[in-house]
Formats: sequence, structure tokens, C-alpha cells
Amino acid sequence: MKRKFLLLAVCLFIGLSGFSQQHKTLSLEEAVGVALSNSDDAKLAETSIKTASEELKVTKNSQYPDVSISGQYQYLTSPDIDLQLALGNPNPTEGETQETGTPDINQILLGQASVSMPIFSGFKIRNAINAGKNNLEAVALQAASTKEKIALKTIDIYLNLYKAQQMVDAIKENLKSAKQRVRDFSAMEDNGLLARNDLLKAQLQESNIELSLQEAQKNVRILNYRLATFLKMPENTTFKLPTETFAITPSVETTQIDRADIAALDYKKQASENNVKMAKAAYYPSIAMLGGYVALDVKNALTISNAMNIGVGVSYDLSDIFKAKNEVKLAQHKAEELEYHISKAKDEVKIQVENAKEEYQLALNKDEVYTQSQKQAEENYRIVKDKYDNGLVDTNDLLEADVDQLQAKINKTNSKADISLKYYQLLQAKGLLTNKFNIKNN
Repeated sequence: MKRKFLLLAVCLFIGLSGFSQQHKTLSLEEAVGVALSNSDDAKLAETSIKTASEELKVTKNSQYPDVSISGQYQYLTSPDIDLQLALGNPNPTEGETQETGTPDINQILLGQASVSMPIFSGFKIRNAINAGKNNLEAVALQAASTKEKIALKTIDIYLNLYKAQQMVDAIKENLKSAKQRVRDFSAMEDNGLLARNDLLKAQLQESNIELSLQEAQKNVRILNYRLATFLKMPENTTFKLPTETFAITPSVETTQIDRADIAALDYKKQASENNVKMAKAAYYPSIAMLGGYVALDVKNALTISNAMNIGVGVSYDLSDIFKAKNEVKLAQHKAEELEYHISKAKDEVKIQVENAKEEYQLALNKDEVYTQSQKQAEENYRIVKDKYDNGLVDTNDLLEADVDQLQAKINKTNSKADISLKYYQLLQAKGLLTNKFNIKNN
């Protein structure tokens, strides 16, 4: 019986350990690196580059010759042959009839090979290849832009989790003070030194703080789950975020703007110009070098071997001359639309960068204010507490000063994370975010 109980306990422990949370210390740099390797968006971006690369290879195949080989064997069942030429032979050979000399044909063997090498197609092939190259560059740059967005999304989740964890710590510390205050007030109320109403106010504040703690802990769990899911880690992972990440306030000195998405649009524009030239290719004939080989054996009738041919083929679809007019205009209009998109996108980038600069500077200013506010709130609570102990202020003033002190501490903690977030948003607006983490966009 004792062994069964021990075995059951061991199985239960193993089962519970499988569901235990995995604790992981994760720096901001590590989080960004994992996101750019594991997230679905990052893998989709990499796959899009591979797809564009293969499309270019397929397009390049059109510049190579077309080579085909075919062979046939056919068995004939006593065909009726009516030859208009006199083929009578008084001495028929094997396979001929004496009456007419008509060959006894019962099988055909045919083998042939052909080669077609494009020489000129109105520059269609060359422009198709150039369009493919420009499209590949555009896709690669768009993937780099996507990685910038992935990095910023990771940073946003990470910093929100950091703020939530810091809030939990601050509320827990405040809750300890609130519980101690309730114990002190209860003792004073028992000794008739404090009104019942004041004790109830302290207990009410304790309850409110407990509710705030539960709300903050819920936010931590949600953000933990969100970050773990985004990084493709086990869903029960809990992250410990080092506070030294935000110890130094970053500075922005460079005026460089290197937006990959804008560069991608420039390559798309070049590809659209290639498409215009491809549409104009219909105005020209297509010329190809042709070659071939034929071998034929009609049993008892005909044998052909070493029949080789070489020449030039020219094709000119006259109807395309009229159809191409609209296709050229369509391609030109698409190229024109893209020019306006590029101009609009460049203006939006300027606005984003300028807005990010203002937001970053505002975050720095807020941090200075919150630093002073925290000192003021702490000093105010000390003064109010001293006055309360001397009966100069009531319980409401004490509890209000305590709330102000807690809020000032939370604001200060959040301001440090907000400065980092605004800084990284500014880098992303300039297209320099992944460079900050020494991550190369392939």
C-alpha cells in the first residue's frame, strides 16, 4: 500500500511538472533577435524573397533555346494504296506484289529533333529579365522594411510587459504599507484612539489596492502570453525582464534616413518602366534561329536519314500592332501611378520622422517632470504623515498623499520605458532600427 501511494505521488509530480511555467530571462536585444528569426511575419518575408528569386530564374529560361526530340512507331494493317505513278515491276522484290509492284507497307518509323534559338523579340526577353531583377530587389527591400516593423512590434510588447511588471512590484510594495496601516488603525480603534470611520477608509483603500494588483497581474499574464506566442515560444513561458535595459537614456544624433520601403518603391518603378518596354515589343517581329534533324523509315517504301535543316524563322503578328497600343498605355499609366505613390510615400516618411522626433522629445520632457513629481510626492507624503501623527490633518489627506506617491512612482517607471519606445519608433521611422541591434537584412 505504501509503495502504491509513493508511485502515485511520483506520477502526480511528473504530471504537474509538465504543466509548470517556464521562466526565462530575456533582454530586449534577445527578444528582437528571436522575433526576426521565429515569427511568422519574418518567415513570410524570407519566403517572399525566395519566391521572387525563383520567378527570376523562370524568366531567364526564356533566353535559352528550345530543344525537343520526338519519335514515333506506327503499325499499319494492310492499307489500300492507290498510287498514281506506274510502279509495275516484272521482277517484284520481297515486299512487292507481282501484279502492280505496290510496296507492302505495314509500319512507319519517324524520329526528329528541333532547336529554336531566340535572336530578337523586340527586347521583350531582356526587359522581362530586368523587370524580374528589379522586382527581386524590391521584394528584398520590402522584406527588410517588414523586419523593421517586426522589431518595433516586439519592442512595443516587450516594453508594455516591462511596465506591467514594474507596476505589479510598485502596487505590491504599496499594498504592504496599506496592510500595515490597517493593522495600526485597528489597534488604535480598539484602544479608542481612532474613529471607526477612519479605519473603514483605510480598509477600503487596501481593498482598492488589492483590486489594482489583480488588474496589473492580469495585464502581465496577457502580455507574457502575447510575447511568448509572437516569439514562437511555449505559451506558459514567463519572462523576467532586466531593468538595466533602460538605465541609459539613448540619444539621437544622426539625420540619416534609409527607409527600405521607399527604396523598394524605386525598384518597383524601374520594373514598371521595363513593363512598358515589354509592351512595346509587340511592335517588332520575332526572329529565331531554327535547326532540325529528321529520320524516316516507311518499310518497303521509303527511307530518309541525315535530313538536317538550319535556317531563320520570322514571325510578325500584325494584330498585335493594334492591340499593343492599349497595352502600352496601360503599362505607362501604371508606371505613372507608381510615381505618385512614391512621392506620397516620401512625404509621409518626412511627416513620420518629424512626428517621431517630437514624440521622443516630449518623452524626455515628461521624464524630467515625473522625476520632480516623484520627489515632490514622496516629500508631500512624509509631511502629511508627520502632520497626521500630530493630529493636524485627517485620514483623507493621508490616504490621498499615499495614492499620489504611488501614482508618481508608476509614472516615473513608465517614463523610462516610454523614452526607449519613442527612441525606437524614431529609428524605425528613419529605417535604422534593425541596424541598432546589429541585425543585417539579407
